[in-house]
Amino acid sequence: MTASTTRTGADIIGAALAKAGATHAFGIPGGEVLALMQGLDAAGLRFLLVKHENSGGFMAEGLWHMTGALPVLVATLGPGVTNAVNVVANAMQDRVPLIFLTGCVDAAEAETYTHQILDHQALLRPVVKGSFRLAHGAVGAGMAKAIALALSGQPGPVHVDVPISVAEAMATEAPFARIWATVPGLPPEAGLAEARSALEGAKRPLAIAGVDAVNEHAGPAITEFCRAHNIPLITTYKGKGLMPEVHPLCLGAAGLSPKADRILMPLIVEADTILLLGYDPIEMRIGWRNPFGPHQTVIEISPTRRDHAMHRADVPLIGGIGVTLDALNHKALNHKAPTRWAKEPDAARHALKAAFASPEHWGPHQVFATLRAVMPAETIITADSGAHRILVSQMWNCPAPRGMLQSSGLCTMACAVPLAAGAKLGRPSAPVLAFVGDAGMEMGAGELASLTAHGLPIVICVLVDDSLSLIEMKQRSSQRPNLGVDFGGVGLGTDFVGLAQAFGGHGVAVTDRTTLADAARAALTEDRFTLIAAKIPRRAYDDAF
Repeated sequence: MTASTTRTGADIIGAALAKAGATHAFGIPGGEVLALMQGLDAAGLRFLLVKHENSGGFMAEGLWHMTGALPVLVATLGPGVTNAVNVVANAMQDRVPLIFLTGCVDAAEAETYTHQILDHQALLRPVVKGSFRLAHGAVGAGMAKAIALALSGQPGPVHVDVPISVAEAMATEAPFARIWATVPGLPPEAGLAEARSALEGAKRPLAIAGVDAVNEHAGPAITEFCRAHNIPLITTYKGKGLMPEVHPLCLGAAGLSPKADRILMPLIVEADTILLLGYDPIEMRIGWRNPFGPHQTVIEISPTRRDHAMHRADVPLIGGIGVTLDALNHKALNHKAPTRWAKEPDAARHALKAAFASPEHWGPHQVFATLRAVMPAETIITADSGAHRILVSQMWNCPAPRGMLQSSGLCTMACAVPLAAGAKLGRPSAPVLAFVGDAGMEMGAGELASLTAHGLPIVICVLVDDSLSLIEMKQRSSQRPNLGVDFGGVGLGTDFVGLAQAFGGHGVAVTDRTTLADAARAALTEDRFTLIAAKIPRRAYDDAF
């Protein structure tokens, strides 16, 4: 039997996270987490101070996308926990294995002391995969369970409440064996045979891939399978880059743009066999409910049982996407596909390119087209929620997965800058560009200080139109009066250039392509963050997507 060792509970927590691949922790300290932070530091996890817990969770996610490091967020009790609810819910809907560590008072103390005391677990249970409260003598066991749950199946956030005495006390525990996260394997042969038969008889096959394929690193397997069998591919926004988006079989991303849906939905209706590859409809809108007709065979490969009821699956295959696709390779001749089907995906691809082409006049189209032309191919971009996110998601070509990071499940604002910060931390040599609306930038402006403090020279492009454009468009389309969506005005708008300078960065305002291109090129040589305020006309997104 392995001899026991004596360390603090916080030391055990830190060691468990380091063993699971965590390299950093993000958050804001409070007295209740000081021992916990010391334990993380002792285990080699670098703690990064942020200005808001919400941003800390997004930075942790951005780092995870680049390096695979287990995301860790730390918050003190009470307001620290409640501040973080948004990013924890986002991790649940965006399938991010966030470990959320919170400090709490001991149970006996909570019976007679009420200041800042609330039931963390009751608050968080609806938006996490699981919630654990660590106990003396079983700290390692609790951490092993939490980590395994976060990483298994569809990744997701797990909450770990750490009583002060558990973190501070010396704990004599036998080293706890690591509980390995489950990895999806091969589905049963009966299901594989049924799927293989359907694919062999397919004359108009079509594939749709999403976030689970990204998390399983299934891009190469999907690309190879689609190429081998001449299957066009549509992705969700999270799935951008699973197949290089310049490939003739790649039809780009879908799910938010009615303009894109009008081009792609007829193609989906025409297909006789639909292959869903880690496709999670949590990113999609109402038009994607039950889009498959009775004449179609729907084959779905997913890591877990689906219970969303957004669409049916005739042949559900629970397993790893890569290994399952290998088992579904078949020898059906591609010339079985009628000539008309061979041409229709290509026509849709050209129609999409034309639909989102940049007009001559200055506006968001020109902003995105100019920056795509100027920024290196390997640039990582992030996008905040808003009208700009929908348009840039359609216009920006990604050569590989995780080339564009965004909140697609919860669609939360003020995520783009901290996502970009985490990405830059994880991949310092890559250019990183964040697209933000003016309201989103104002909401998360404090993290500009974090960029300076941690030496993260990202580029931020703020689309300035003094309006919550997407909501204003919805308001107008439903014949409602203009209320609570416009702000700023002549002489009243935020001075974003001054804001950048105040936080130690470089700021520049642009109103044309040439100035924008020059500003972007200069930003790539800066050793501090650059904020480019691109002033665009109001209602510039009308008919854009």
